[in-house]
Amino acid sequence: MEARDLTQGLLWFAAFLFSTTVHEAMHALAALRGGDRTAYLGGQVSLSPIPHIRREPIGMLGVPLLTAFTNGWAVGWASTPYDPVWAARYPRRAALMAAAGPTGNLLIAVLALVCLRAGLAAGVFVSPRQVSFHHLVEAASGAPWLTAVGEVLTVLLVLNVFLFVFNILPFPPLDGASVLGGLVPERAAVAVRGFTGNPIFSLLGILVAWQVFPKIAGPIFDGLLRLVHPHDRFF
Repeated sequence: MEARDLTQGLLWFAAFLFSTTVHEAMHALAALRGGDRTAYLGGQVSLSPIPHIRREPIGMLGVPLLTAFTNGWAVGWASTPYDPVWAARYPRRAALMAAAGPTGNLLIAVLALVCLRAGLAAGVFVSPRQVSFHHLVEAASGAPWLTAVGEVLTVLLVLNVFLFVFNILPFPPLDGASVLGGLVPERAAVAVRGFTGNPIFSLLGILVAWQVFPKIAGPIFDGLLRLVHPHDRFF
C-alpha cells in the first residue's frame, strides 16, 4: 500500500469514527432529554468514541478499518441502547431520538460546507483540476498542510451527507423508519414502532437500502459539488 493510500484510508476512518460517535451521542442525548436514561447509564451521552466502540467493536473498528484501507472509504455501523417500553409509551419522543442522529451528521456537514465556502471566498482554497470524494478544493498557496485541511473538510462534508441521507431512508432498521413515528397520528406511530422492530423487516430494509443508496450517491455528490463551487462547471 502506498503512503498516499494509507493516509487517505486513515482520514476516512478517523472521519467515520468521529461522525458516527456524534451520531450515536445525539441519539443518546435526545433519549435522555426525552426521559430514557438507558444510553446515558451506558456512558453513550459522550463524544468519546470509547463507549460506542465498546458496544459495537466490529462496526466501529473492524469493518471501517477494513473498508478504509481496501476501498479508500469507510463504512460500518453503531447502535445506541434504549428502553423499548419507553419508546412504545412515547412514540413521538422515540421519533425525535431517531432523528437526532442524522441531525448530528447534517450539522457536521453544514459546518464543513461553510468552512469550505469561506476558504474559497477568502482565496485560501481554489477549485481543483479534478474532484473526488476526498478532494473538492486545493490550497491556493500549494501548502501541503492547507491541502490536507481541505481534504479533511471534504471528507467530513461528503461522509456526513451520505450518512444523513442513508440513515434517513424510511426502511427499518434505519433511523428514517423510526422518524415516521413522529409524522403520523400517535396510534399509527405505535404500529410503525412495532413494524420497525421486526427483525425480518429490518433485514429486508437493509437490503433495500443498500440497493437504493448507490443509485442516489452520484446525484448527491453532484449536488454537493454545485454547493461548494456554484460558479464552476465540472460536468
